Amino acid sequence: MHNLFDLTGQTAVVIGGNSTLGGSMAAALGAYGASVAIVGRNMEKCEAVVAEIAQAGGTAKAFFAEATKEEDLRALLADVLTWTGRVDILMNCPGTNSATPFFELTMEEWDRIMDVNLKSVVLACQVFGKRMIEQGEGGSIINISSVSSDPPLSRVFTYSASKAAVNNVTKYLAREFAPDRVRVNAIIPGFFPAEQNRKILSPERVESIMRHTPMGRFGEASELQGAAVYLASGRASGFVTGTLLRVDGGFGSITI
Repeated sequence: MHNLFDLTGQTAVVIGGNSTLGGSMAAALGAYGASVAIVGRNMEKCEAVVAEIAQAGGTAKAFFAEATKEEDLRALLADVLTWTGRVDILMNCPGTNSATPFFELTMEEWDRIMDVNLKSVVLACQVFGKRMIEQGEGGSIINISSVSSDPPLSRVFTYSASKAAVNNVTKYLAREFAPDRVRVNAIIPGFFPAEQNRKILSPERVESIMRHTPMGRFGEASELQGAAVYLASGRASGFVTGTLLRVDGGFGSITI
């Protein structure tokens, strides 16, 4: 029987792969044989993830791109094609957050968060999704959503709205790309301490989160790896598209 999770010969582009969660999922794709493009603005962090993958025996390369700029993404695609000649997996991990109260929210902050969390996903799906369709061999797009997308959580108004939109985009594109065997799914992580949310995790906030998380703890970045590899693999999840896969310690089973 074939290894359901073997990604040998495939190329994965992980935008935001230099982040805590993105880097962990990228490392998993590399461990299962994919050549992984680690994409971000902080090249030092990108190179650190590349080194981790290489140390484990995998193949990876760091690439610079601003995820909200179409010209950067088109240049990135060209560079990745020069590197491996193909793109099979796209993972969209950029994210930014804010706890600004609603009545203090400025449209500058709204635009910034929407650009990073939503516009970047749409642009990447346009650029890389088109390439996957042109290749004619199918592919996998994995968007990273959040438990705050449904139900929306207080204190992160714009973030919640952006992630709800990511869910909608995921389902729309799953239907749009299905005839070409390009699967589009999303992972909905629960609460995983990372750079973008540490500043809003006050003791009171942590207590509230734990009350609504049946497993009673935060997630570890490594606990997203299985979901990432599963959705990336056409052998394992070839008939799965438009799915919002929750990895949240049971958070989604509790009514807020």
